[in-house]
Amino acid sequence: MPTEELKDDAATYLMQTYSRQPISIARGRGAKVYDLEGREYIDFVGGIAVNVLGHGHPDLVQAIQRQAAQLIHTSNLYYTEPQVRLARLLVDHSFADRVFFCNSGAEANEAAIKLARRYGHERHGANRFEVITMKNSFHGRTLGMLTATGQDKVQKGFEPLMPGFTYAPFNDFSALEAMVNDQTAAIMLEPIQAEGGVYVADRDYLRRLREFCTQKDILLIFDEIQTGIGRTGTFFAYEQLGVKPDIMTLAKGLAGGVPIGACLATESVASAFTPGAHASTFGGNPLACAAALAVCRVLLEGRVLDHAKRMGEYLAKGLTDCKDRYRIVTDIRGLGLLQGMEVDADAKTLVADALARGILINAATERVLRFVPPLIISQQEIDKLLELLSTLLNQRQTAGKDSHH
Repeated sequence: MPTEELKDDAATYLMQTYSRQPISIARGRGAKVYDLEGREYIDFVGGIAVNVLGHGHPDLVQAIQRQAAQLIHTSNLYYTEPQVRLARLLVDHSFADRVFFCNSGAEANEAAIKLARRYGHERHGANRFEVITMKNSFHGRTLGMLTATGQDKVQKGFEPLMPGFTYAPFNDFSALEAMVNDQTAAIMLEPIQAEGGVYVADRDYLRRLREFCTQKDILLIFDEIQTGIGRTGTFFAYEQLGVKPDIMTLAKGLAGGVPIGACLATESVASAFTPGAHASTFGGNPLACAAALAVCRVLLEGRVLDHAKRMGEYLAKGLTDCKDRYRIVTDIRGLGLLQGMEVDADAKTLVADALARGILINAATERVLRFVPPLIISQQEIDKLLELLSTLLNQRQTAGKDSHH
C-alpha cells in the first residue's frame, strides 16, 4: 500500500489525535529508517527517545523472538523470571529498593502519585495528598497526569481537572518553598523538561530541594521517562545531577520500543503499597521484560553508554557552533543525547525542510528543535545533521536579511 493510500485510510479510520509528517516508515536499521517508497532517513527522533539501541538491534530482536516463542503473557498472579530479573537489575543499578511495572510513562507516573498519596496518608493522615509539579512540565495524558502536567494546552477541554496539584516555576527554590504546606505529599519534576523545551534542572536547586524534602518528609519524585536509560550519558540522569529521588519513573527507552513503564522507590516508601493497592494486567509481562533486560544489558555491559556520552558532547558542541555562526539560534540546552536548539524561526518548518532532505528531527515547542537520536548514533551521522542545519539556518538568516532591506 503506497503512502498516499495509507494517508487516506488513516484520515478515514483513525481518531485524529496526531499531526503526522507526510511519510510512512516501513523499516529501520541502526540509526536509519526507510519509508514505504524506499527512501532513507537518519533518525534523530528515535521514537521520541525510545529506540535507544536504534532499529533492529540483534540482541533486542533475539530476546523478543526467544521470549515470544516461550511465553508472551501470564497474569501477575504468578511469578515470571524476566520480571523478577529486570526488577533486580534496576535495583542493583539505582538508588531504589523496589520496582512496580506497568506499560507506559503516564502509568508509571500514576503509580508514583498513588504511592506518594498512600505514603502521605499512612505517615501524616488523610490531609497529606497534594503534589507540587513544575510549570512547563509534561507527565502524560491520563486525566491524572494531564493535571500533573503544568501546561494549559494539554488540559484544555478536559476540565474539571483532578484536585491535588499545584505548579511551581522550574529552577526557583524560594518560590517552591513558599508553596509548601501541611498538605504537600510530594514534589515531582523532570531532571530535564524535554517536552517543555529542553530545560535542564539546576544542580544547586536540586540539592536544596533534596535537603528540604528530607527535612519535611516530603517525597521527591523524578520523572526520568525521557531522561533515563542512557539518554543523558549515564544510566539515569540523577546520577549526573548528584541528587537521589525517593521515587523515579521510567518508560520510553527501557525496552527499546516495546511498551513498558516502571516506578522505582526506596524501601520505606515502597512499603506503602500492599497487595491490592495497585495493579496492571500487562505490567511487567514476560515479553516486555525480556526486551528491557536485553536493552539494559547492552547499555551496562557494552560501550554504548560511553559512546552516547561522547556523541552527546560532540552533538552539543556542533549545535553550539551553529549558535555562534547564526544569529537566529538563540540558545542550546541539554545533556547527553537530549539536546534542544532554540531558534528565532518556526521550528515546524525546519522539521519539514529536514524531512525533505532525509533527516528526521522534531519540534518540542514552536521555537525549539529537539534531538533525541538512538544512543548508537555515529559521529558521521551527527555531521550530516549539523551540515543540514547549517544550510537551513543560513537560508533562514539570508531570507530574514533580504526582508529587512
